Amino acid sequence: MDLLERVQRRAMKMTRGLEHLSYEDRMRELGLFSLEKTRLQRHLTAAFQYLTGIYKKAGEGLFTRTWSDRTRGNGFKVKEGRFRSDIGKKFFTVRVVRHWNRLPREVVGAHSLEMSMSRLDGTLSNLV
Repeated sequence: MDLLERVQRRAMKMTRGLEHLSYEDRMRELGLFSLEKTRLQRHLTAAFQYLTGIYKKAGEGLFTRTWSDRTRGNGFKVKEGRFRSDIGKKFFTVRVVRHWNRLPREVVGAHSLEMSMSRLDGTLSNLV
């Protein structure tokens, strides 16, 4: 847990009327995501923008896309690259691919960024 997460947890403890609730329940009551889920939301949003061509030049070659109707969940899968060292595991594409491939079809198949964001919020809020 990083410093910012510890500060957020401490601030949540000072919220009046919610002292009896756990950290996760306080966040849910206030309609907030943890910092980890907020980071994941931003990464998945950026991945959507790369994959749909909003970031054309910057996103060239970031992901290997595969499309199949035979897979469960969403049919729009992306593949991770291969890296020789552990440093590769910290790259944006590697962090995002695992989560992207588990998203429901309605999130990854959205026609606009706004629609994808609202569906992603709903999906992530179920995980809180």
